[in-house]
Amino acid sequence: MDNELKLQTTQRVLCFSLGKLEYAIPLISVREVIAIPVITSVPYTPPHFLGIMNLRGQILSVIDLRMKFSLKSSRTEETAVVICDLQSLCVGFVVDSVNFVLEVQENSTRPNPQLVPPATNDCIVSLINNNDRLIMLLDIAKALNLEDHSALNKASALQRAA
Repeated sequence: MDNELKLQTTQRVLCFSLGKLEYAIPLISVREVIAIPVITSVPYTPPHFLGIMNLRGQILSVIDLRMKFSLKSSRTEETAVVICDLQSLCVGFVVDSVNFVLEVQENSTRPNPQLVPPATNDCIVSLINNNDRLIMLLDIAKALNLEDHSALNKASALQRAA
């Protein structure tokens, strides 16, 4: 799986903010970006698992990446949900703002120096150097741990029961 996310010669990424930090995910994994919808809580799930939402008849799970990475969570006009296709899952991730799409050259990345918060170490693939700003390239699927998968399974069971 590590080899899948290594940048080819060029790759387009969606850049977004979580607090004062900038992150990116490969654009190919992004289905769409939407405003914060009505979210229904799912009992007995972690605090960063906000619940489920209805997107044009499809029930999706929503995870607040800010809370997941132990960052301050507040809603503004720019707060958005990035809908990602992760193999067999489709999950919405709440971010502070979606900034831009960037075409990244392989030679403008650096390996993760393991200096970032431990909660994000496993899911940060590399650092992108963009005009003297560092953007952390995430493997969004690796951001989900066993507790998250358990919550996603609960949400999926609710969807089947509906």
